[in-house]
Amino acid sequence: MFKLTGSLKVANETQVISEKFSKREFVIETKDQYPQLVMFQLTQDKCELLSTFKVGNEIEVSFNLRGREWTSPAGEVKYFNTLEAWRLERLDGNGESIQDKARIDQMKAHAPNEEQDDLPF
Repeated sequence: MFKLTGSLKVANETQVISEKFSKREFVIETKDQYPQLVMFQLTQDKCELLSTFKVGNEIEVSFNLRGREWTSPAGEVKYFNTLEAWRLERLDGNGESIQDKARIDQMKAHAPNEEQDDLPF
């Protein structure tokens, strides 16, 4: 499992490749000294994960690296890599997960208040 953060630059529509396979590609731009444009792919039911994001959002992508071999009709062997995303998290301006902050705030709101007592210890 790998993670990469950046801003959402391109969010393509879902492509239906066959009756049993659909994919959705998107690109993020990293915030490195030399920013990189990195394309990811969502497949099947994961395609909908991108629907709540807008171009420009800061996101963290959790993904797996997939590799495969392909032989052309002429017998030439080629190798391909795919970055298969399986989780997307929106980040705030400080690079912190908005979902994590919401969970922490919710836990604090439901935590019992500490009460003062008269015990000397």
